[in-house]
Amino acid sequence: MIIADLLRGLDYFGTVVFAISGALVAARKRMDWMGFSILATVTGIGGGTLRDLILARPVFWVVHWEYIVICVVSALTTFYLLQHVHRRLSWLLWADAVGLAAFSVLGVQIALASGTNPFIAIIMGMMTAAFGGLIRDVLAGEPPLLLHREIYASAALVGGVVYVLLAVFLHQPIWALIVGFVAALIIRGLGIVYHWHLPAARAS
Repeated sequence: MIIADLLRGLDYFGTVVFAISGALVAARKRMDWMGFSILATVTGIGGGTLRDLILARPVFWVVHWEYIVICVVSALTTFYLLQHVHRRLSWLLWADAVGLAAFSVLGVQIALASGTNPFIAIIMGMMTAAFGGLIRDVLAGEPPLLLHREIYASAALVGGVVYVLLAVFLHQPIWALIVGFVAALIIRGLGIVYHWHLPAARAS
């Protein structure tokens, strides 16, 4: 029960930070509040929606409608408090990393529970974590982050692989959640640090 509550909390948290990242893209494009809401929503729930459609399972936000509310509230909050959000972009990157790590293991867990094989489950985990941002970038007319050199989808991939190794082959589901989450978070964190230092290294 504790693990389930923790995962639900991380799921909500990841939805919030992904939705805010979508709203910030809308801000760069000078969209109105509706544009904020649309980009925030597709970023927050897009990856999970594609996962559920491919797995032919009920789309999660149709049953748990609070995810739509979370995305819209996050978008409107960003719209009206944009100046304060911009001052916390470094915090947002790390919060986004937590969301990515959570979605990577949650996606794999859901896929395995739906009866998919481990290989497909890993792909579903990566899709859950990264494809919301891909849809956001395509709608906004920006180069997709997945096509950049920055470490992003690969972090979700690592988290999914670790989860499968521990849960499927070693039969340690609790440790799979914890270690898979931490592995994805560390890889994404290294990517953030590298991205910050890269401009300085090029300038020197």
